[in-house]
Amino acid sequence: MSALTVSGLNVWFGTDRAYAVRDVSFDVARGESFGLVGESGSGKSTILRAIAGLVPTWSGTMMVDGETLGPRRSKAFYSKVQMVFQDPYASLHPRQTVDRVLSEAMSLHGVKDINTRIGRLLDDVGLGPGFRFRYPHQLSGGQRQRVAIARALACDPSILLLDEPTSALDVSVQAEILNLLVDLRREHKLTYIMVSHDLGVVGHLCERIAVMQQGAFEEVLSVAEMRRLEAKSPYTRHLLKSSIKSIR
Repeated sequence: MSALTVSGLNVWFGTDRAYAVRDVSFDVARGESFGLVGESGSGKSTILRAIAGLVPTWSGTMMVDGETLGPRRSKAFYSKVQMVFQDPYASLHPRQTVDRVLSEAMSLHGVKDINTRIGRLLDDVGLGPGFRFRYPHQLSGGQRQRVAIARALACDPSILLLDEPTSALDVSVQAEILNLLVDLRREHKLTYIMVSHDLGVVGHLCERIAVMQQGAFEEVLSVAEMRRLEAKSPYTRHLLKSSIKSIR
């Protein structure tokens, strides 16, 4: 059974139905890392937001672990699926300590032994106990993103939606966060759906990628095919050739 199945997904905004995503279908196996790539405005992040229940205007079918998603997401859904956003500073409450951020996330899902689990989460993301009572403004960008990842893991989900998780970080820190995500996926047996405009980033983390243009899939190919520039679509070939240094 697939971890996530999306079939015939359309997403629109406004009363005049300006479509951001058109007839998108894909499956993600359990334990797989699947990437969505394309230029800004191609609909990548909108797909993640639709899966997460942050966009109400959509049609089609979305399923998680065989269960069909309706217009609203249940508490059980959010115990399975969590999202890591692009800007770690904007996604963390500026007046809440790391301890409170993680405690509230666990309390919402009825997690027990919160005190012990906070320590374990901070260790998992490479932050020690000294970070527990710091505020976001006392953390670097990479440290804030580690806290955001820890928060996403607080309820022990099986699927993470990663919306450009490294694009707001310095290049030197990007590699650290990517390697952390690789390790966490292996240790926690996670499934990833990742959005990025950087093919090098996707190639580091994913097995397959879907190339998007104007809200639709151009094609889906393996990372090995991407690196060999084995694309059928002219748009995909152009995209790969323009990023050839980062994907090899």
